[in-house]
Amino acid sequence: MRLVFLGPPGSGKGTQAKNLAEKLGLEHLSTGDILRAEIERGSEIGIKAKTFMDAGALVPDKLILEMIKDILRKRANGFIFDGFPRTAPQAEGLDELLRGMGIQLNAVLYLSVGDEVLISRLLGRYYCPKCGLDYNLNSRPPKKAGLCDNCGEGLRQRSDDTEEVIRRRLEVYHQQTKAVEDYYRQKGLLIEINGAEPPDSVAAAILEAVA
Repeated sequence: MRLVFLGPPGSGKGTQAKNLAEKLGLEHLSTGDILRAEIERGSEIGIKAKTFMDAGALVPDKLILEMIKDILRKRANGFIFDGFPRTAPQAEGLDELLRGMGIQLNAVLYLSVGDEVLISRLLGRYYCPKCGLDYNLNSRPPKKAGLCDNCGEGLRQRSDDTEEVIRRRLEVYHQQTKAVEDYYRQKGLLIEINGAEPPDSVAAAILEAVA
């Protein structure tokens, strides 16, 4: 099975995509995580991407597709793309890459959540730089304030999780990424899920949609 998860920043698509991947035995491909790993390594792609991410702007399509092409060569059997594609040209570029490999998407799941809920979620988001665990002060706070439950490392907030940047990211999403929803809706692949519901309810709705 080959799926795409869409939704604005903070919609929960990362958590839901990861959980579904584990249940179905699929590869979870988070372009955000992959890009952040490139930034940590100081690679050429990472350096270029960080400039755009810190400003709350989308990473250029050419840069993303270059990374995706390499990923697909290694993980074509079954996957969930999380946070990609984000523009109509990226969606078209993904279709072209998949056609060249003789495979196609099964469905595109869109998690719908209002802006104010998203802002609240994102401002409470933290992560452990050592073991990679994610936390949220609203829904999944650490047992000890500011420290990772698993390894005790000090938690950090992403550099792009400030209210100014979050609002800019949402503006960019509404201006550009919305076209991706329309693209997949026209292809008959889009399935809309209410991402404002409790996580367990969202997970159940997603599982039913792809069953």
